[in-house]
Amino acid sequence: MKKSPLYSSLVSVEWLNENSNALNLIVLDATINKVVDSNSIRIPNARFFDIKQKFSDVSAPFPSTLPSKEQFQTEAQNLGINQDSTIVVYDDKGIYSSARAWWLLKTFGFNNVAVLDGGLPEWQNKNFRVEKYTTESYTQGNFEANFISELMTNFKGVNELRKDSNTLIIDARSEARFQCKVDEPREGLRRGTIPNSKNLPYTMLLNGYKLKPKAELSVIFDKLVEGKAKFVFSCGSGITACILALAASLCNYNNLIVYDGSWTEYGTLTE
Repeated sequence: MKKSPLYSSLVSVEWLNENSNALNLIVLDATINKVVDSNSIRIPNARFFDIKQKFSDVSAPFPSTLPSKEQFQTEAQNLGINQDSTIVVYDDKGIYSSARAWWLLKTFGFNNVAVLDGGLPEWQNKNFRVEKYTTESYTQGNFEANFISELMTNFKGVNELRKDSNTLIIDARSEARFQCKVDEPREGLRRGTIPNSKNLPYTMLLNGYKLKPKAELSVIFDKLVEGKAKFVFSCGSGITACILALAASLCNYNNLIVYDGSWTEYGTLTE
């Protein structure tokens, strides 16, 4: 079957169902903290994109830390990803960790990738076919990673960016966490916020399992940005920040950056 090019960073379950046999299509299950065994459900032929182990630096002090270019390339090739692949990534919550996988792929130079709107829940709501995981190996891919450093920042970088009057830091955590009304879920991590940041809980961008329509997302961002030209997205550990990046990208905002360590790193390294 012919290739089906991606025209957006977000595709519907109907689109994926119609194009499931497209040439070079690879579907990635980026569900976080998932145990994959013979009882696990997947969209047919999906390959498990293991954010926590394969696509993170597990030796780093903070969770889900950006892996090296070499590690990312090796693990992507192990999944059979080629330079000319078309990738759709999903998770079992709707839109959650799939956005992190999408951003990681872009960060390492792969742009022909989209998030499945509504993920596995929406796929099942439409009664599309699912199957059990089986043990599989894939033909080694030829993907070559190219690290796009400006898409991610670290502790030093975010401290410089927060002083830039043209940059807005947006925190995806809940309002209660942002306003320090509740403890952080990570044991021992203090409450707090990055100076000069604003709050936009990622849940505000969702209608159930799916992202809100682009027009509604644009209204949300337009009220928040106040003419800023560069945007840094943070959260607890760099996962839901990528949902904000996805939504902003769909609204045609540019100069988007994810703070990889997010509050887990910032709150640990500051007092």
